Amino acid sequence: MIWAVAELARKPTAMRKAQNEIRSCVGKKGKLTENDVSKLTYLNMVIKETLRLHPPGVLLLPRETMSQIKIGDYDINPKTRIEVNVWAIGRDPDIWDNPEEFIPERFIDNPIDLKGQHFELLPFGGGRRICPGINMGMTVLELALANLLYFFDWKLPIGMREIDIDMEEKVSLTVGKKTSLMLIPI
Repeated sequence: MIWAVAELARKPTAMRKAQNEIRSCVGKKGKLTENDVSKLTYLNMVIKETLRLHPPGVLLLPRETMSQIKIGDYDINPKTRIEVNVWAIGRDPDIWDNPEEFIPERFIDNPIDLKGQHFELLPFGGGRRICPGINMGMTVLELALANLLYFFDWKLPIGMREIDIDMEEKVSLTVGKKTSLMLIPI
């Protein structure tokens, strides 16, 4: 959620677009529900783009081959440990145009999902070892982020510009922001 808000704070037009979508969906109800979240296509694109650039972890859990396989020109022996770097996949210029840029619109009419079926975007892994908390995590993220964008306009501290937001990562078991995000809720 912090990465999404940080990226949106750096791109005010994307922030306004997400807020307008959420606010028009909620309308006069004054309350966002889980049913509303499924209608928020731009918010969904923001979340996909955030997880592409900032996956929860750099590497998926290690895998081990069960038999002899060939990948490209490489022969892989049985019992070989394989590590998948999802951080690098999300920034691969052979897969993504302008891979270092936050562009939620790249997911317009794009079938790529987060459920581990598309190898271009695997923030939660895939197959039998996909993160068991993906559904709960995504539900909480979507609802919380949508509410933050619905109820508040976010401003930078006085004298700070979008380019001044530090996006340096701190890698441990998960990938977090090295410095705290400082914004003013209005």
